Amino acid sequence: MNEVRPQLEELLFSSLENVLVESVETTDMAVRVEALSTARQAACPGCGRLSERIHGSYLRFPHDLPTAGKSVVVALRVRRFVCTDGSCPRKTFAEQVPGLTRRFGRRTERLRSTLISVGLALAGRAGARLADAFGTPVSRDTLLRLIASLPDPPTATPRVVGVDEYAQRKGQIYGTVLVDVETRRPIDLLPDREADTLAAWLAERPGIEIVCRDRAPFFADGAARGAPQALQVADRWHLWHNLGEAAEKCVYRHRGCLRPTPEHPEEPQKEPGPAASSPWPTGHRFAERTRAKHATIHALLAAGHSKRSVARQLGMTLNTILRFSRATTPEEMFTGQWQDRPTRLDAYKPYLHQRWQEGCTNAWKLWEEIKEQGYPRSYASVRAYVSRHLRGKPQPVGPRPPSARAITRWILTRPDSLPECDRIQLKAHLASCPELTALAEHVRSFACMVTDLQGERLPEWIESARAAADLPSLSRFAQYLERDLDAVIAGLTLPWNPGVVEGHVNRIKMLKRQMFGRAGFELLRKRVLLYE
Repeated sequence: MNEVRPQLEELLFSSLENVLVESVETTDMAVRVEALSTARQAACPGCGRLSERIHGSYLRFPHDLPTAGKSVVVALRVRRFVCTDGSCPRKTFAEQVPGLTRRFGRRTERLRSTLISVGLALAGRAGARLADAFGTPVSRDTLLRLIASLPDPPTATPRVVGVDEYAQRKGQIYGTVLVDVETRRPIDLLPDREADTLAAWLAERPGIEIVCRDRAPFFADGAARGAPQALQVADRWHLWHNLGEAAEKCVYRHRGCLRPTPEHPEEPQKEPGPAASSPWPTGHRFAERTRAKHATIHALLAAGHSKRSVARQLGMTLNTILRFSRATTPEEMFTGQWQDRPTRLDAYKPYLHQRWQEGCTNAWKLWEEIKEQGYPRSYASVRAYVSRHLRGKPQPVGPRPPSARAITRWILTRPDSLPECDRIQLKAHLASCPELTALAEHVRSFACMVTDLQGERLPEWIESARAAADLPSLSRFAQYLERDLDAVIAGLTLPWNPGVVEGHVNRIKMLKRQMFGRAGFELLRKRVLLYE
């Protein structure tokens, strides 16, 4: 054993000093290592003075990393020293072995760091399952507690910082993530996306020179107040995305140009036939119920029952029995609220019929279109009208025109990257609509500014886009760019952009899913800043 002991010390405590292995005991389930501290003195945690006066000793049993599928327990004998400083409130203190133990610690430092790595990577439940798999069973709360006890990593003031929002609870609670664009590492998480919070964070770091952000007004205001010396750079991806949304609205506005109007031969007008004897066809639930009541009441009256007796038997009022008894046929009762009275949809029915003939068969899309025109009712009424009156109508014969989204995608795609068939279709549709031709020219001009970083051309582009009266969505997009003109020009001129921040936002989503939506802000912040 004397020959093996130095090898055990080298294997188990190679990075530690003043630790002596006395013996190793192995059982079927565990390995027990008996060791002792050999340091001659220790520093008081209260005053920091070194002491050599020993008060006593005791055993600690920290768990270590498992080996060969067996748990390892270190029976470590440590000493308690007497503090030699009379003014120190501590009279005695226990020594700690650097790199092996800490105050109140039940695990060795290497086991603790391993569990922390597992917790940062997998959080509570999944981390606990993995720890149990390699022989160190811990609870999910223990892993989360270890993560929460970690200090924030030291970070220097970045020169270029990226700012974006992330959802703590989608649609309800949002926070702010800040990333060092040069090192591509997260710097901090803020609990909200208010301008005051961002301004206070930036004001504490006066060395920031560039702030990369999207065009959200709260980020623009916070960056202007918190870092007035910094240059704000708008995100090119969001600029292109917003242009795509404006272009799709323009294409949809001119959707009538996508299909030529078919020429229908004039047909002789048919003389109106005789009106139907009943306003409701057979099988209508209100009509059948009224017919059944009429037949039952007249049968009871013919059998000699009085009107009051019929009312008692059928559970109806006497006035109802009188009205049915006076009607010789059930059709005389077909009056009132069930008749085809005027509705608020009547003014929009010609438009619905026109759009149906143009190929739009989506009831939700039709409802959105007439809602923009002022229709005040819900989607259900439009769906009912489409299913009853339009669903069986024939549509024009011929190929279905491409959707507004497809045309927009062709316009936004680099011409060299478009397939030949799509290029031919786009050329044909642009030739039939001069407004869409102008839209394509504006989009391609903006694309050149984005790809070639020609931000100095932006004021000229905005002026020409605002002059396009037939493209109101594009004009509004250009007007919005003017509100944040300096940041947009910087985004189209400088190579900086907050694309790396979007990657960290996606990583935050992954971390939140691992914690099943139960991640508080502090725990989420620790994982984002410490987990690589």
